[in-house]
Amino acid sequence: MTATRPAPRRRLGPEERRAAILAAARAAFATASYGEVGVPEVARQAGGSPAIVFHYFGSKEGLYAAVLEADLAHLADRQRAADEALPANTSARDRVRTWVLARLDHVAAHARGSLAREEPAAAAGVRDRARELDLAFLTEVLQPTDAARDRFSLLGFLGFLDAAGAAWASDGCPEDDRHPLAEAALGALQGALGDWRR
Repeated sequence: MTATRPAPRRRLGPEERRAAILAAARAAFATASYGEVGVPEVARQAGGSPAIVFHYFGSKEGLYAAVLEADLAHLADRQRAADEALPANTSARDRVRTWVLARLDHVAAHARGSLAREEPAAAAGVRDRARELDLAFLTEVLQPTDAARDRFSLLGFLGFLDAAGAAWASDGCPEDDRHPLAEAALGALQGALGDWRR
């Protein structure tokens, strides 16, 4: 009996290699905390070496930041698509509600993951950039004034949504609580702003 040789591994191009590492890291961070994930295991799952991971991402922290950035970019794309699918005359409240529901769908899809728990320092910059995009959307829809109250209202709404979404995720994302959470968030925003402005 002759042994069969394994097929030779196909050499990946730079973009394919980077994507393979990101996919392996995303899977690892989805099931373990930041501290529990090791670069050697991510590299093995991606079919490479730790040196290749460091070549593309600089560090484990850089790898995590890249996974988080891709995750938040995917969320922003989902929210944008949901908003663009609405009729042109949709009220500001309903646009924000659709945006919130898309965010909650994203939370539910990632509820088992470790993203947002025990994060390295590099994650803060990624989250800050995502927060700026959130504020840009809300500003476009609500057209707030330059008053401090409006700025604090939008920031408070986003903080409320983060905290309530995390609590919902820790409860297992029960579908029966999805719409009440969205309505509570909208009520908090309306109460803070005073009205919907548009």
